[in-house]
Amino acid sequence: MNSGSKIYVAGHRGMVGSAIVRRLLADGFSNLVLRTREELDLTNQADVNAFFARERPDYVFLAAAKVGGIHANSAYPAEFIRDNLAIQTNVIHGAWQHGVKKLLFLGSSCIYPRDCPQPIREEYLLTGPLEPTNQWYAIAKIAGIKLCEAYRQQYGFDAVCAMPTNLYGPGDNYHHENSHVVPALIRRIHEAARRGDEDVVIWGTGTPLREFLHVDDLADACLLLMQRYSGEQIVNVGSGEEVSIAQLAHMIADAAGYRGRLAFDASRPDGTPRKLLDTRTLDALAWRAKVPLSTGLAESLREFAKQSA
Repeated sequence: MNSGSKIYVAGHRGMVGSAIVRRLLADGFSNLVLRTREELDLTNQADVNAFFARERPDYVFLAAAKVGGIHANSAYPAEFIRDNLAIQTNVIHGAWQHGVKKLLFLGSSCIYPRDCPQPIREEYLLTGPLEPTNQWYAIAKIAGIKLCEAYRQQYGFDAVCAMPTNLYGPGDNYHHENSHVVPALIRRIHEAARRGDEDVVIWGTGTPLREFLHVDDLADACLLLMQRYSGEQIVNVGSGEEVSIAQLAHMIADAAGYRGRLAFDASRPDGTPRKLLDTRTLDALAWRAKVPLSTGLAESLREFAKQSA
């Protein structure tokens, strides 16, 4: 991949896609092909095929997906599995059919069994039951991984798969119901601080451990993998550090200047008890996450405060 390569970033307005675009532009890749959802419906096979036939990009970053937290997965299971299966099937097939040199597929750490040994190695995929609260999204992503493997084995298509841990950062979704844990806590705690609430109710016990990765670090890893990795094995992308949900909430409260009580509602689901990725495959490429969690959370809090002012 060189500065003149034609690169299609699917999902460029999402958190991950926009971070990849920022990184590509910063590194001098200016020949980018970008389409909004209104311009190209990735769930429509005919439209996707016509797009690839017309544009013929050299490289594809497949960051488009229907995403959300525990509530969204539980409320819209059909949409999560249907839309994601359609998007990835259409893009992967269209890319192969029209001569794309390489495709990078973005998965998720939720593909792994709920009770995986820790830290989670790539080979633990399909070794146990999934976490029920996000199984629809996870199954779709597993299908995408297997589609990439199948196209590599049958057609020699260079499709690689990156599995990021929990992401946060610029462009995150702060919806009051459909967001992931970091933006959900940022919104809830920021609004409580602004109103002067005495307490903030947080779903679950606060004990689950999570690993968080700034989306700009993920974009950095994606570019590295596109340039230097062509293996069939999926690749974990993580920060190597984990905190409990309670610790995370207190970090956000400190950054927001909130002095009220954090009340944990144990009647709400916790999700997977622990989820730390083993990143030895990526470590071998001399990659490390750069954005400290405290720094990234403070930046995200400022972003949300500016949006909601």
